[in-house]
Amino acid sequence: MKMEYEAITVTKLNQYIKNKIDNDEYLNNVLVKGEISNFKHHYTGHMYFTLKDENSLIKCIMFKSYTAHLNFVPKDGMRVSILGTVSVFERDGVYQIYCKAMKEDGLGDLYTKYNELKNKLEAEGLFDENHKKKIPYMPRIIGVLTSKTGAVIRDIINVSTRRNPNVYIKLLPVPVQGEGAGEKIADAIKLANENSIADVLIVARGGGSLEDLWPFNEEIVAKAIYNSKIPVISAVGHETDFTIADFVADLRAPTPSAAAELAVPEIDDIYQRILDFQKRYKLDLKKILELRRLRYEKCMKSRVFSEPLQNINEKYIKIDGMTQKLHISISQKVNKSKNYAISLISKLDTLSPLKTLTRGYCIATSNEGKIINSVKNIKDKDIINLKFKDGDVGAIISR
Repeated sequence: MKMEYEAITVTKLNQYIKNKIDNDEYLNNVLVKGEISNFKHHYTGHMYFTLKDENSLIKCIMFKSYTAHLNFVPKDGMRVSILGTVSVFERDGVYQIYCKAMKEDGLGDLYTKYNELKNKLEAEGLFDENHKKKIPYMPRIIGVLTSKTGAVIRDIINVSTRRNPNVYIKLLPVPVQGEGAGEKIADAIKLANENSIADVLIVARGGGSLEDLWPFNEEIVAKAIYNSKIPVISAVGHETDFTIADFVADLRAPTPSAAAELAVPEIDDIYQRILDFQKRYKLDLKKILELRRLRYEKCMKSRVFSEPLQNINEKYIKIDGMTQKLHISISQKVNKSKNYAISLISKLDTLSPLKTLTRGYCIATSNEGKIINSVKNIKDKDIINLKFKDGDVGAIISR
């Protein structure tokens, strides 16, 4: 005998499964521990994440009414214990835990590994601001390291070409998650430097869990970015995601689209700045010319140009006055010296022995020309000379 079954709708099946699970008392109040992954805090206040262990995972949701009671901020890699109810979301046909409470239970292995490597590289100086290179203002070629498919490269191309149609995007396709992705990303960075293929590099991928973003947390990628001579912009994950590549890179962008905006200046803004500079230049030049014209007119109205000989004539008058003063000073000096000389001559004449001769006296001198001023200086028969006012005569002493 052949049995016939009546087909039911997907909705009916999901409702049946939901009722089965909802009627299970154990699943209505279950305590589960695991590691958070793919955590998203929605703008509505609800929290969506995956709870996993070494072998399995389950989706979880915590509504805003319960998240308000948390005394910590959940994040990827964190170990937690959650209390909640397992139920089916009928629309998608998936079962998940509706969390009512959550407490910290330590850090996950991957998150611990992330912190250890971050602390190590920071101690080695890979995050130092002094080592970071300046992003070129007008790059001609932008190298993008990301998956050759997906929204990331399209977003970068769209934003870059919209801001500057002349910029050239060179894609270096690399895997952005999975085993071996870190080595291939590092090799692509080295290749870009060896061939100088770009003015700036953008290392990018979309959002994801800590596991998805892990290639950008590997030491080999961090060292490749640090040793890159080409400036590197890191744009990994969403705005709230931070990878070690972000800390090492010369510039961190919150999203791939933001990286394109940071790397490529708006060409219209540059044109406008050039126009503004031209206007300012013309205004400044006009002001300079006006000042020079006013200065020229002032100079032409000055006495130097209107009466060029006036200054010279004034100098001549000044020289004449000084010359006259000099002549007077010299004349006074000469007269003073002349009067002084006459005074000295008069005194000398008064003391002269010749003056005495005019009064009837004479001067007796020996044959040697020495003056005889005492009879003791002569003896009998000495021949002497007598000097009168009108001549000399010889005489013989008789005693």
